[in-house]
This record gives sequence, structure tokens and C-alpha cells, in this order.
Amino acid sequence: MAVAKILWVDDEIESLQSQKIFLQNKGYDVHTLTNGFDAIDYVKENAVDVVLLDETMPGITGLETLTKIKEVNSQIPVVLITKNETENLMDEAIGSQISDYLIKPVNPNQVWLSLKKIIDNRRLVAEKTTTAYQQQFRNLFMALNSNPNYTEWMGIYKELVHWELSLQKSDSPEMLEVFQSQKNEANTEFFKFISRNYTSWLKPGVKDKPVLSHTLIKEKVMPHVEKGVPTFFILIDNLRFDQWRTIMPTFLESFRLVEEDTFYSILPTATHYARNAIFSGLMPIEIEKRFPQLWMNDEDEGGKNLAEEELFKAQLKGMGEGSLRTSYTKVVNNHAGLELVNNMHNLLTNDLNVIVYNFVDMLSHARTEMEVLKELAGDEVSYRSITASWFEHSPLHQALKKIADKRVKIIVATDHGSVRVKTPVKVIGDKQTTTNLRYKHGRNLNYDPKEVLAFREPKEAGLPSPTINSSYIFGGEDVFLCYPNNYNHYVNYYKNTFQHGGVSLEEMIVPVIQMVSK
Repeated sequence: MAVAKILWVDDEIESLQSQKIFLQNKGYDVHTLTNGFDAIDYVKENAVDVVLLDETMPGITGLETLTKIKEVNSQIPVVLITKNETENLMDEAIGSQISDYLIKPVNPNQVWLSLKKIIDNRRLVAEKTTTAYQQQFRNLFMALNSNPNYTEWMGIYKELVHWELSLQKSDSPEMLEVFQSQKNEANTEFFKFISRNYTSWLKPGVKDKPVLSHTLIKEKVMPHVEKGVPTFFILIDNLRFDQWRTIMPTFLESFRLVEEDTFYSILPTATHYARNAIFSGLMPIEIEKRFPQLWMNDEDEGGKNLAEEELFKAQLKGMGEGSLRTSYTKVVNNHAGLELVNNMHNLLTNDLNVIVYNFVDMLSHARTEMEVLKELAGDEVSYRSITASWFEHSPLHQALKKIADKRVKIIVATDHGSVRVKTPVKVIGDKQTTTNLRYKHGRNLNYDPKEVLAFREPKEAGLPSPTINSSYIFGGEDVFLCYPNNYNHYVNYYKNTFQHGGVSLEEMIVPVIQMVSK
């Protein structure tokens, strides 16, 4: 491990020689200076891990030196050493982003512990995380191989997301490789689980089943709605559970978490199907039967999600909740987002406000279309990072901050997630076959049955039949479905892009979060 370089600046440095020797014996490279001017010049020319800075020096004070050092390199940790404990000084020092402060006279162990906390903290946390995952690896392995039910699968996926986010900070490529292998194994087993159980959840009268898209509002939204307390149901399109965890800290600045739960997206895990199911409270085959004028199949021209508000009102009426004061806002661009910010206070007069926010879906689709986004969102880590950055600066965040001081309830959910596709699988179909990469339906599909989940009878999966003899197939794990013509071009174009519509933990097990104002 590289030796940490310490710069110690104190006009009485001669009296601190024993402390310097003590730190050198602990393995640090310590350089000393007697004034702020020299310190500023030094950090311009030399790499420094930590600056120990005396507050009271002639010529230029410690705080002034601190400001100048931060101008040179804002990332250098600075420990302020002072005789003065006044609140004003401490406020100013902390506001100037000191990493720690020590009160004179300091003993060698105090200084050593402060350095250890700053320099070794990341390494120690990483080592502890790696060790903890190694210990948990076997438990996860056992859980995956013990025929988990739908509730246990939600727990396994939450656990995997926890370790993925923790190991991301550990800087251990070997351990990340082990984790990725375990996550791949989990998706292999999950695909088998869905293949065995999905259709049974859709049979009438079955009680033992998860919350699915079409039961989400009934089971996870309506029980929290009460007159006089505005409830905001915010559906952020295409938000994976790991992305939720990334934006959660920003939410928690304004709201208190009541419940962090997950539910299952229906198949296909695509906006057209899953979101219409959420707002109608019906599976797609039932929407087509009851609202034939509103349902559109994949190959039909026009927008597929234009009737959500109408379907939502019909669902409320069917529940006997037609008298509720409600609103429905759909945000598909930044202009609509800014209109939402301006309108938030007007929404406080309603019992239930639905806000559909499309940004994340636009991002993942754009991922395949724009070279810039291919660079920005090249893997899971950057995909999470760009989501966190978007939310922090989004009109949605601004809008929520406007109501944070009011008595409100917030429910955040999504319609489906997405998965990074890596494995191409050939599918042959006629001209009517759909172009989606994670699912396809058509009349004459030719495929390897071992590589997809197939429904020859769409009604078994709660899906309409666009034509006679239509069947649906779904890619599992990290598969994407390609036609033989121009095969290599499409494989190279879509490999490592984020797609949805198929069967994976990331697409199907998605967040539903309940929060209240603090």
C-alpha cells in the first residue's frame, strides 16, 4: 500500500518534532512547514493526502490558508488544529469543509487517530464489506437453492442489491466478479421460478400470490388514502430497485420512510402492458375486452399509454371510490416538469394525486440511440449515478420540496425495471412479429424453447391475441432476441444496452415505497 503523505503546517513546528517522528514510525511520510504561504505553494506542486493545519499563525491565518488550499484542490482533507474553541470559529471552519479539528495541546495518538479515520476509513470499510459478503455468500447460495417462494425472492433480490451497492465502494474487482456470478445464478433460478409459477398467479380465486401490476393500486395505494390528507402516488417509469436505493437519500432529506417494499411487474415488463395494468386494475386481456376502444396492440399505430387517466378513473369507480378528489399529471419533458412545480400547491386540495414521470424510461431508450448516453450509462454503476444526478436536479425533486412542509403522504412506485442485455438469441418470425428485444409475439415464431419462456396460449398469461395463433415469447436473464437477417449488426448495436419486457429480477421485482412528511 502506498505511503500516505502528510503536510503539517505550524509556526511552532520545532516543538512538534517528537510527534512528527511518532507519525513517521506509524508509516506516514510527514513534511513540515511553518507558514500558510509556503503551504499553499507546496500543495500546488505536490500530492498530499492530508494537511494538518495550525489555526493561529503569523502572516496568514489557518482559516485563510484553508480557503486557499481548497481553491487549489477542494478534495484535500484538512485537519484544523486550534487553541480557540469558539463556536464562531468552528462554524466557519466546518463551513469551509474541514475533515476534522483538534484542540491544542494535541497528543500523538489524537493526531494518529484523526489521520487513520480520514485515510484508512475507505479501505477499512471496503475490507469489512468484502469480508461480510464472503460470509453472506453461502447464505445467499443456500437461499437460491432452497426453492424460494415469491416473498423470499423479493428478499433475495433486496439482499443482492444491498451487496451490489456496498461492493461498488469496495474497489475489489475479484469480489465484484464473484458477486456478478452469483447474481447471474440468481437470475437463472428466477427465470425457472417465473416459468413454473407465473400463470398460476393469474388464475381466478388464487389467494397465495404477490402484488402484481394490476393489483398495485388496490393493495398498495388505496389503503393509505384518507380524505383531508393529500396522497401523492408518483410513478417513475422504468425505475429499478437499485436505482430507487440511489435516489432514496435525496427523498429522505424531505420525507420520512414508512415502508420500503417491492411488487412484481406483469409480463411483458414493458410500459404499454405494465402501466396500463396498474391504472386499470386489469390484466391486458381484460382491458382489451372491457375497453376495446382504449387498448392498442404493439403493432397498432399511435401512443400506447394515452388512456391511463380514463382507465384510472374507471378503476376508482369500480372500487366505489369515484367521489375522491383526484388529479392525474403526466410529465414527458422538462417543460411539463416545470409546470408541475408551479402547480404543486393547487394539488394539495385533492385526496389523491397521480404523477407519472417518464424521465428514466427516456434515458434507457436513449441509451441505445445516443452515443453520448452510451458513454454515460455504460454499466449499472453509471446507470445508477446518472439516475441519482437526474433526480437531484429534476423538476420532480423541486416539486416535492414545495410540499415537504405540508402534511402529505407519498407513494413512489414504477411500472417495470430494465436489465443490461449481453446474450443474443436467434428468433425467426414473419412480418407481423414485433420488434421488441426482450419479448416478441407473432404467429409463426421459430425459437429454441430452452432459451425463452413461451406462451402459445396468450390468455394463460392474461394477454390478448392480436391475431389467430399468436404466441408470446420472453427472454430471460440477460438474453436479447434478434432476427437472423443483419444479425451481427444488431447484436453489436444492442449488446450491453438496458432493455425491458422480459423475465429478470431487475425487470420484474420493482419498488413501491411509502413515505410521509417529517
